[in-house]
Amino acid sequence: MAALLLVLLLAVVLFGAGFALKALWWAALIVLVLWLVGFLVRPAGAGGKRGRWYRW
Repeated sequence: MAALLLVLLLAVVLFGAGFALKALWWAALIVLVLWLVGFLVRPAGAGGKRGRWYRW
């Protein structure tokens, strides 16, 4: 009985870890797309040069 509970607990933990990793991959992909869009559409600065798209 204890072995069955241990296997079920392991399955739940691995499922949770897999879901979290998949969610993190989607979040990383969204951040990458936003970064690329921000990099490509940055406004022109003084003198027609393309300025920095970040603020720091």
